[in-house]
Amino acid sequence: MSSQRLFAAVLPPEPAADELAGALAPLHRLPGAAGLRWTARAGWHYTLAFLGDVDEGLLPELYARLARAAHRTEPFPLRISGAGRFDGRALWAGAAGGLDTLRLLAGRAQAAARRAGIPMEEHRHYTPHLTLARSRVQADLSPYTAALEGFEGVRWEAGQLSLVRSNLPVDGVPGEQPRYEVVRAWPLGR
Repeated sequence: MSSQRLFAAVLPPEPAADELAGALAPLHRLPGAAGLRWTARAGWHYTLAFLGDVDEGLLPELYARLARAAHRTEPFPLRISGAGRFDGRALWAGAAGGLDTLRLLAGRAQAAARRAGIPMEEHRHYTPHLTLARSRVQADLSPYTAALEGFEGVRWEAGQLSLVRSNLPVDGVPGEQPRYEVVRAWPLGR
């Protein structure tokens, strides 16, 4: 049986992505920026639950459970806000607004996957983040986080839970990035 590499996410709308792209443009000129692997705009998302390789036989149950999780969660306000880093390896933009609801939705998406039979990692504290760039080596990302710390994006209503397929890049192709494809999406709330 074949499998798909999947994750559940909330995707920012075009106006929010446009605004973030504008704020990021000057960062590409900072010293060391060329050594970072910048996430393509199509890869910007707030991951709720990383599911890994999922057997296709589990998909019907997963769809039903994610639909239920979305149905039980009301739409909520969200905006891209500030920045942070994981060690010296990943630069990310944060979130502001209905973070309690975002965390609730993340917990529900993880529980839905687990109940559908997908082995999930132990639950860690959920840090909402949208990955902007990665480094293969330890890098000083503080100039980038400092440049974005005051960023407050346009407010939008998060109204959809998306299940996204990650198609990994071909090894050895410079600059190649994963391709993301929304498999299914469910509106939040009743």
